[in-house]
Amino acid sequence: MMKRTLTILSLLVFIGQFAFGQQEPMFTKYMFNSLIFNPGYAGSNEHMSLGLLHRSQWVEIDGAPHTQTFTAHTPLRNDRVGIGFSLINDKIGPSNTVGANIIYAYRIPMGKAKLSIGLQAGFENYRANWSKLNLDNDLDPAFETNVNKFLPNFGAGLYFYSKRFYIGGSVPHLVEYDLRTEEQLNIYARQVRHYYFMSGAAFPLNGDALVFKPSILFKNVGLDKRASKLDAFRDIGAPNEFDVDLSFLFQQTLWIGASFRSSWAKIIDGSSSTDSADIWISYLMKNGLRFGAAYDYPLTELSNVTSGAFEIMVGYEFNFDERKIVTPRYF
Repeated sequence: MMKRTLTILSLLVFIGQFAFGQQEPMFTKYMFNSLIFNPGYAGSNEHMSLGLLHRSQWVEIDGAPHTQTFTAHTPLRNDRVGIGFSLINDKIGPSNTVGANIIYAYRIPMGKAKLSIGLQAGFENYRANWSKLNLDNDLDPAFETNVNKFLPNFGAGLYFYSKRFYIGGSVPHLVEYDLRTEEQLNIYARQVRHYYFMSGAAFPLNGDALVFKPSILFKNVGLDKRASKLDAFRDIGAPNEFDVDLSFLFQQTLWIGASFRSSWAKIIDGSSSTDSADIWISYLMKNGLRFGAAYDYPLTELSNVTSGAFEIMVGYEFNFDERKIVTPRYF
């Protein structure tokens, strides 16, 4: 009975991701791979940064999402330009998406702050092998033909930041694609545009020995769908979602945080649901090597069948100008 329940839940999770739901993966430690969401972030650490992150979501459920990201970015010598590269691998049930982007950011000094205008260009390979599903109806036209598509795309973002504050907005994928193999079917599957809005600040409580850092990430799917020429895509089924994070940085080395993820509709009128409560930790070594981990506890009925989600992260911080490793920025 449990196996059958997990199979049904897995399929529902996949269908929700494939049709109208939030298609791009979520991360608890989003502050350590912000380049995935916002190309304007490139070069903002003022030295080269590398990051590798793995997320396993709903670990006991067959077909649950598994995601890996790699990011690299640095400012150039003229200080006005930042460049970067991002790679993502996202597997959900029988589907797998691999994407890569080259990133360019032009940074405009504004007093003690900078405004970074970022652009990215890349591609995604979307594959779905429906033969891996155990279907009650083998003749279901939605799952008759496997999918393998290469989808070029573009993204843009703004990132305004200083030493102790940032705010930004981005659209990682501007181009939308029909993911169906048979367009005459009255079944819709489309890669839709996602919007991200982010902000955070750093407040020293004991000089640099103890810093309090709150941040928020707001995600929207279908902000512009009312103007869509396709009637079927004017109502997108994914609620607006936000992540609120509170963290403390000790001695510029140990970073401990907790966050809460929910839909905006849950806060406004209770029509949706909360998602998870999360904790995370990060440790920066003197040689520039960073390790981190996160755990999400689900606050929905999924807690009956899964213990939650896990993330692990490793990164490296450089400083070529001074030929030594330095403590990175707060963001």
